[in-house]
Amino acid sequence: MLTAIIDYESGNLHSAHKAFERMAREENAGEVIVTSDADVVAGADRIVLPGDGAFPACMAALRGSGGLYDAMVEAVEVRARPFLGICVGMQLMATIGREYETTQGLGWIDGEVTLITPADPVLKVPHMGWNDLVIDHPHPVFADLRSGDHTYFVHSYHMAVSDPAQRLAHVDYAGEVTAVIGRDTMLGMQFHPEKSQTTGLRLIANFLTWKP
Repeated sequence: MLTAIIDYESGNLHSAHKAFERMAREENAGEVIVTSDADVVAGADRIVLPGDGAFPACMAALRGSGGLYDAMVEAVEVRARPFLGICVGMQLMATIGREYETTQGLGWIDGEVTLITPADPVLKVPHMGWNDLVIDHPHPVFADLRSGDHTYFVHSYHMAVSDPAQRLAHVDYAGEVTAVIGRDTMLGMQFHPEKSQTTGLRLIANFLTWKP
């Protein structure tokens, strides 16, 4: 089995690669590579899309990366390959992004990405640091985990999901902030699982062994 982490120059690939590689070894889940090769993405068994930066810039970089966008879309939409978006990679799954300018997303999850606006003005944006997950819907990615397990966030924008069934988990930041989304063979995590210690590694392992 091959897991492809897409390199479109918009993510912290080193730490993600190391974390996925470690859990693939422990779970006997095949090979993990970082790639900018559209053919490799097209043939991968699982696809991971990281993302750091602004929604419009990340979408433009992905669309302009030599066939990567088309290969990823075909693999996920047509071949139903398991997919995981991380941070902005998750946000790109939305219908629309509202960061700086209105930008079309992948449209895999019905919703829009907007600025976090905590009800408590003491809380700062970006939302940075550890927060406790609240699991909204059971999913195999949460195997051996429970509400209260914490993960590491760094973001100023979040996804407002139209269908509550597609929001799998959230956190409380003086208001609910979407943490995990999913439908069919698609998953997204707003936090960084590769930086979330034991909880993050378990989520990665669960994704690598998930059989949708």
